[in-house]
Amino acid sequence: MSFCLLTVHCQDVIQDPTISWSFKSKSAEMKCSHKNLITHTQMYWYRQRPGETMTLIVYTAFGGQPDYGENLQSKYSAVKDSIEAGALTVKDLQPDDSGIYFFLCSDSYPAYFGEGTKLTVLDGVDVTAPTVKILRPSPLECRDQKKKEGKRRKTLVCVASGFYPDHVTVFWQLNGQNITDGVATDAAAKRNEITGLYSITSRLRLQAKTWFNPDNEFSCYVTFFNGTYTNYSTSIYSWWMGSGTLFKYSLTSIYIGETFF
Repeated sequence: MSFCLLTVHCQDVIQDPTISWSFKSKSAEMKCSHKNLITHTQMYWYRQRPGETMTLIVYTAFGGQPDYGENLQSKYSAVKDSIEAGALTVKDLQPDDSGIYFFLCSDSYPAYFGEGTKLTVLDGVDVTAPTVKILRPSPLECRDQKKKEGKRRKTLVCVASGFYPDHVTVFWQLNGQNITDGVATDAAAKRNEITGLYSITSRLRLQAKTWFNPDNEFSCYVTFFNGTYTNYSTSIYSWWMGSGTLFKYSLTSIYIGETFF
């Protein structure tokens, strides 16, 4: 199958769920819907494996039969029971089915993409929550900047490690408020080939005066999905000279709203 489409993302196109995981030999279903696009009767599903480009899996239209191309119908099942909604089921899951699945609705130009569903096929490693720590600024960074003009900067590094699968997002807070300026996070988690567990780092670069303010609390949060979204966090102050992070460690479950100390 070969199609050329002008495509954009659209808030009126919804994919559910955004994250999914299941075991080998099981099935995974993802749904799509759109509103205010009643003329867009055509449905496309794409898969993007890590490090690869998107591949078209199936095309169908309301009232028509799915076209799976070279893909096996025994592997995929696409339904479009109405103009506004449809679904894709991936059957007999295998590790190489992991990736991001995108729904696209079209009739004429432009076509509209959903935000994607990240599917992970668990491959024998136990679901494991991350360990989170913050590394203090390097003394060498401080010393080198004394020789340069301009404002001195410090870099904090948040390291989340030992988790599986790689369903995580990282964000920083300063005194309880989210911050994005000066934040750089790895584009993807890295997997240890021996343990099968993942790690990810995020860096917060800020002015030295902000770091040395003794009242400032710097916190790193890692949101991990294991069926529900759970926040793991740790905090640090400039004056805390322990093993790299403050003793404070919190675990917050977004869905059930409980905090453990």
